Order: sequence, then C-alpha cells, then structure tokens
Amino acid sequence: MNAENLLPAPLRAENLTLSYDKKIVARDLSVSIPQGELTVIIGPNACGKSTLLRTLSRLMQPQAGSVWLNGKQIRDYATKEVARQLGLLPQSSIAPGDITVFDLVARGRYPHQRLFSRWREEDQQAVEQAMHATGVAQLAEQAVDTLSGGQRQRVWIAMVLAQQTPLLLLDEPTTWLDITHQIDLLELLRQLNRINGYTLVVVLHDLNHACRYASHLIAMRDGKVVAEGAPKQIVTPALIEQVYGLKCMIIDDPVSHTPLVVPLGK
Repeated sequence: MNAENLLPAPLRAENLTLSYDKKIVARDLSVSIPQGELTVIIGPNACGKSTLLRTLSRLMQPQAGSVWLNGKQIRDYATKEVARQLGLLPQSSIAPGDITVFDLVARGRYPHQRLFSRWREEDQQAVEQAMHATGVAQLAEQAVDTLSGGQRQRVWIAMVLAQQTPLLLLDEPTTWLDITHQIDLLELLRQLNRINGYTLVVVLHDLNHACRYASHLIAMRDGKVVAEGAPKQIVTPALIEQVYGLKCMIIDDPVSHTPLVVPLGK
C-alpha cells in the first residue's frame, strides 16, 4: 500500500441506496477510494458495479446516502468544478460525427474554459500531453470513427486526461477489445497510476486482469462490498465462490506473481 494512503480518501460514499430502471440494486453501501491506488471493482453482472461508479461521479443520484469528493459532498459542487477534480470514461462512448482525434481530446478542456474564452496555450499543451501519454499524437488529424477499437479507447482516455484531474473513473474500458489491446490499455492505466500519480477506479470483468493490475481490489455481490484490499490478501477460492458461485483454484501467476484464478469446471 502506498504511503499516500495515509491521506484522506479523495472519494468516498456513505450508506448509499442505489437504483437502476426503478429497481433497487444496493442498500446501505459504503466505499472509500484510497489515494494514489489503482482500484478495480469486480463482481458478477447486475451486482451494482457500474451503478456505483456512475453515482461516485455524480452521473447518477443516489436515492439515499452521500458521496464525498475531497472532503465535500459532491452534490454541493458546481458541475464544472466536479469535472476539474474528477474525470469519467463511461461505457460505450460515442464520438459525434466525423470529429478528429484532436478535436475530441480538446473537449476535455471544457471544464477549464470560461464562457466565450479563447483557446489558450495551456489548453494546447494539455491536449498534446494527453495525446502523447496515450500514444495517439500521430492520429491527431484522423477522424475518430476511422480508428480501431483499441485506438478509440486510447483517444477517449486522452480526452479524460486533458481534463487534468488527479482522479479518473473508467467503466469497463476493455470491453470489446481484443486481448492485445486489452493488455496495452491496462498497461497504460498502470503507468498513469505508478508513474504519473493518478488515482484510478476501474470496473473490470476479467478476474485475472483485475488481480494483475489492481493495487486495491473491491469485490461486490448483490449491491454489497464482500471484500476489499490488495489482491494477494483477499483473493481466495472461497471469495471467488462467494462472489461468483465459481469453484476454482488460485495459483501464482508466473509472470506477475499475482493471484491467477483457474476455474475447476463441472
């Protein structure tokens, strides 16, 4: 665990009641996101992972309970102020029309611009830095809808990076990507965490990817946090069976030396 975790959690939720399509998916849910960690949320479908992430970002409102961002209730912030402190990449982002990579990434500067303000040098630098960090600078003038799935995901992450927020939330960013692009994207997220100092919260479905890349893991089932902590500390056959109903063995990943979940089958 990083020494930075001695600092107050930048994002936390207390006693949330969450609903989706008028159905209650969580009651009395509390969670705290540790400073400076790459937190991955895992759990079966419909357990409340994405609903929790959208609530933490204020994209959804809880029926009850509170979300706190940097010591203040998130509902008390102006929208632009939230966007200056927290970046969100939701599922299934769709680029408008034939927008270029540069223009899409530039939209990440919106929270920092005043009404009728001109494009500034600091905006230009933020966009260029974000595109270089995600490896899409050479695609700046290309239309987003001509890119591969992996390239598009990197462009969306660049847009979030251009917001220059210390906290990033990503909802299933590897969905629809092939294995090569999944690993490329997860390696990028780890670099952003370890080298660039971002605090990240990511929803993932792949257990072994979660164990390999997370420094902090939150396991959910039926709208509740079942366990949380470093993967090596909490991932056991009993936990996987409790969360997923899956019998498995846990072995040591020969590359990363993190827990590797091996299903036993029928």
